[in-house]
Amino acid sequence: MSLRSRLLIAIGIITLAALAIANVVTYKSLESFLYQRIDQQLDQTSGLTDYLNNGGTLQTDQCGGPGLFNPPPSGAAAGNGAGGAVGGGGDADRDGDGQRHSLALQVQAEQVVTASGSVVGGQTCSAYVEGTAYTPHIPSELTGFTDDDGSKVTYVNAPSEQAGGPIFRVQATVLDNGNRLIVAQPLGDIDSTLHHLLFVELAVSGAAIIIALFGGFWLVRVGLRPLRDMESTAESIAAGNLTERVPGENDTTEVGRLARTLNVMLARIEAAFGARVASERRLVASEARLRRFVADASHELRTPIAAISAYAELFGRGASEQKEDLERLMGGIRNETGRMERLVADLLLLARLDEGRPMEQRSVDLVALCAEAVHTAATVGPDWPVTFHASIPIEVMGDATSLRQVIDNLLGNVRAHTPKGTVTLVDVEPEGDGAVITVADNGPGMEPEEAAHVFERFYRSDPSRSRTHGGAGLGLSIVSAIVANHGGTVAAEGTVGKGTTFTVHLPAAPPLAAPSPPPGDTRAARAGAGDGTVDGMADEAGTPGSAGTPGTAGTPGTAGRPGRPGVSR
Repeated sequence: MSLRSRLLIAIGIITLAALAIANVVTYKSLESFLYQRIDQQLDQTSGLTDYLNNGGTLQTDQCGGPGLFNPPPSGAAAGNGAGGAVGGGGDADRDGDGQRHSLALQVQAEQVVTASGSVVGGQTCSAYVEGTAYTPHIPSELTGFTDDDGSKVTYVNAPSEQAGGPIFRVQATVLDNGNRLIVAQPLGDIDSTLHHLLFVELAVSGAAIIIALFGGFWLVRVGLRPLRDMESTAESIAAGNLTERVPGENDTTEVGRLARTLNVMLARIEAAFGARVASERRLVASEARLRRFVADASHELRTPIAAISAYAELFGRGASEQKEDLERLMGGIRNETGRMERLVADLLLLARLDEGRPMEQRSVDLVALCAEAVHTAATVGPDWPVTFHASIPIEVMGDATSLRQVIDNLLGNVRAHTPKGTVTLVDVEPEGDGAVITVADNGPGMEPEEAAHVFERFYRSDPSRSRTHGGAGLGLSIVSAIVANHGGTVAAEGTVGKGTTFTVHLPAAPPLAAPSPPPGDTRAARAGAGDGTVDGMADEAGTPGSAGTPGTAGTPGTAGRPGRPGVSR
């Protein structure tokens, strides 16, 4: 059974019970009032009681009949206490001397009976109802007498002696001689009034129940409307629309509080599902990147391994017997070996950065570091002019060697992917509590789609992964990883024909956050970083490639030390 049906049934039952109680109380109250009024009317026969107690008798021929008017007989004597007869009949009352006046219609029945219920000497008068005489059937024993102003009186209801007669309201008064004076009045008018009241109560109750049911149906319909809205919202959410919310949350009712609670729950569910979907997407993207990474790494390693294998085969075929061929073979083997070494070193560096290992945290003069990197880049690649600008000294917390590698890789990327004569501007400026480094060139630029992927590992715009230009595609990935480990961000923007701009945001160093290394140590660290970078970048500066073409790994550095890996977009 639905909630609406249960509520309507409850409303109907409560209304019916309330009306039934009200009707019963009203019926009984009116019945009691009418009986009290009749009892008061019966009490008005006190003169007859006094008359009988003084020796008078109730004569049947003195009772009034239907349509009969009996004047009192002439010369009738008043009761003298010796048992004289009642004079005259036909009146509804007797005065103090016991005289009955004329009566057009007898409406009360009067009898004198013994204690056992027998009529004394035929002293009885019938009550006429619609022209028919009726007398009450008095029980053989009357009980429940109470003292009323010195008289013992009781009131009972008695049926009629005649068939089809009315019910009588009987007043029984104990006379001085032990007999009972019976005065009874038909209850026809009272029964008619009570029956009419009962009919009215039933009609009104029925109408009230119908109105209550229709009104309750409307109220329940209005009251359950928010629940129907919640049902529709739940169906919408079940269909997959997690943004749906239950209306009415601003209401101060119980339903409004329920709506607010449900909306909070739905918001959390939506957030949880959103996080799950995002996690699944990241997982899928991560798996795709992992597969691409493995494929690209395998490809990058396969090429030098195949070259070394070819050199070894040539060596076995007699190339070692000729000096020129031997030097060429050994040089090629050294180049491919250095290339693999740089690739593996870059992969290990990225692995360490991914693990989040803490870097050396020292106060680094970012302006001086960038100036040294620019000077080195101008020395290594004089065909790619580089200018430097910084307004004020800026210090950041970080590892000087790693930050130097960020600038070197960005400048090396310009030499690897832009033609000679491309001008590059390196700008260092404060930005709030941090610093921003901008490396902008006026080279061929790149497509926005390429700029969105340049920091991915092994990313190369050339799908064939040609070795004509650029390296393995890890240079900018290293830049992104180092900057992220310093709590910063890096972004690339490019426009075809207008150049490319790399922007690095780094947090500033708090004053005296960590002891600075001795000046000699700092210069040594920068010099060491510069030596290896110069060798590697000098090797990278081969034939310029087109915009967006990945770089090629350089030849080994001086003194047998391999150069830095090539940088690619």
